[in-house]
Amino acid sequence: MSQPLPQTVKGDSASERLQALGLKLPVLAGTTYLVPHRTVGSTIHLSGQLPFKDGELLGRGVVGRDVELETAQELARHAALNALAAAVQAVGDLDRVRIVQMLVFVASTPDFGEQSQVANAASELLIEVLGENGRHARTAIGVAGLPLNTPVEIQVICTAV
Repeated sequence: MSQPLPQTVKGDSASERLQALGLKLPVLAGTTYLVPHRTVGSTIHLSGQLPFKDGELLGRGVVGRDVELETAQELARHAALNALAAAVQAVGDLDRVRIVQMLVFVASTPDFGEQSQVANAASELLIEVLGENGRHARTAIGVAGLPLNTPVEIQVICTAV
């Protein structure tokens, strides 16, 4: 059985913890081809999220060649923040979000091998903000390329509590 991570960010609610981190949820919009989320029964599938901030992609390139591990981790945190925004669109309140599964795609060189370290940054953000509701099953994989040449894309499945 896994040990819970200590709650390091203070706040009574997920919104307070997000604010304590100096973060705010972005506004997401759908496109002609996709929506930020789709609910099937009690499961909410979030579209893959890229590390956009204020409409700007924060990084491009391949991890292990053009992008350092620490930069990829920050990009993963931004993508996770965008996933939280999509989840809130679906359930209406950050305190109602429970993350079930996260899939982290890392555009990386074949010998990089630290995709899980990139994903840890996103997992940490979810746990910092949501506490136990942020703990999740996870897969992190390296891929040859991602949309817009971004180094990281995150897909999340969640539910409302």
